[in-house]
Amino acid sequence: MSELSRQLDLILRGVVEVIQRAELESKLSRSLKENRPLRVKAGFDPTAPDLHLGHTVLIHKLKHFQELGHQVIFLIGDLPA
Repeated sequence: MSELSRQLDLILRGVVEVIQRAELESKLSRSLKENRPLRVKAGFDPTAPDLHLGHTVLIHKLKHFQELGHQVIFLIGDLPA
C-alpha cells in the first residue's frame, strides 16, 4: 500500500462525503512529493449557540491529520460585533 493510499484510508475512515476528493488527493500527493506537511485549519466559536458534540467529528479528523504528520491549526474565538 502506498503512503498516499494509507493517508487517504485514515482520513476517509468514517466519512460519508468528501466535497472535493480529487483536490484532497492532489494536495496529499504534493505534500508527500515535496516532503512538506499540509497545514489544516479549523475554527470554532465557543460562544455560538449551535456548538454541539457533533463538532467532535471534525476535531477527530484533525487528530488524524496530525497523526499523519500534518500541521493542525485549531482556532478558538468569536466574531467581533
